[in-house]
Formats: sequence, structure tokens, C-alpha cells
Amino acid sequence: MQKKLFGLDGPVRIETRRIGDDRGHFMETYRDDWFRENVADVSFVQDNQSFSALAGTIRGLHFQLSPHGQGKLVRCLSGAIFDVAVDMRPQSPTFGKWISETLTSENAYQLWVPEGFAHGFCTLAPDTQVSYKVTCFYNPAYDRGVAFDDPDIGISWPIDLSKATLSAKDRAQPRLFSLR
Repeated sequence: MQKKLFGLDGPVRIETRRIGDDRGHFMETYRDDWFRENVADVSFVQDNQSFSALAGTIRGLHFQLSPHGQGKLVRCLSGAIFDVAVDMRPQSPTFGKWISETLTSENAYQLWVPEGFAHGFCTLAPDTQVSYKVTCFYNPAYDRGVAFDDPDIGISWPIDLSKATLSAKDRAQPRLFSLR
């Protein structure tokens, strides 16, 4: 495994190595000792999986408040996503800044989104499945979100937003600076 850092302190892209032959391939997708030494010293408590039938589906931007904040290790099992992490740490010099990575079943990249960041993604292909490990159980009392199209964040989504598929909850999320 290898890692790539971004301009924001926290998120990390993880690159896995595939070993293949005429039968297909094998890859190690998670190794606790490597992750703790190279990315973050955390424990994962829950695995989640989502399926989006349509390309252009946006899920997010979601996060949980402390003491139930979640770190997420995200990977795309089938299809492709434009994956986003937004710094939501109020005292951070990069508050409101974002990074993105394209995760596909072919590139097998994973994105570590640490606690204190909102997470969301846009599907780039139909029938996309995403799996992610989290460091804290879901707690609806601490569940929060921020508008995916907030101009103060300025995410450059790779689709026509007027045609995006979103939940009612994600369409009604507040703007970033109302949360600070």
C-alpha cells in the first residue's frame, strides 16, 4: 500500500496493489498495522455500504459532531465516484476547504476522511456501490450536514447540478457559515 497526502491536514488517498493472473486479481484492502502507522491510529467499529442506481447521484455532505465524530475509510466496489472531504473543524486554518479524489473499482483507491470533515460523493457511473468503514457508530442526535452546493465551499462537482439526484435531506442542508 502507498499513500498520497493532500493540501489539507488529515485526508489521505490510499493506493492498494493488485496481484493478478488469468483468473482475476487479489488485493489487500485494509491492514490495521499499516493503517495505524501510516495514516491514523484509529479503530473501526462499523462497515457501511451504499448502492446508487443512477450516475449523477450526490450523497452528502455529512458528518457527526463530537463526541460521536466519525472517521471514514471509503472505497468504491463497483462503478465510480467523485469523493469529497470538507474541513469542518471550526478552529482550523483550512475550515471550509475541500479535497476530492476519483475512486473507481478499477483504480482501487481508498480515501481516508478523518473526524472533523464532512464527506460526500457523486456517482460517475450507474450501479455504483461504495463501502466505508467508520470509527464511531452512527448517532442521529449528532448527525449533521452542509449544503453540497454551498458557494462558500465551492466544490467543482463533475456533473450538471440541475440534473443531480439527491435525497430531500441533502437538498435542505444548511450553509457552511451558519454552522460555525
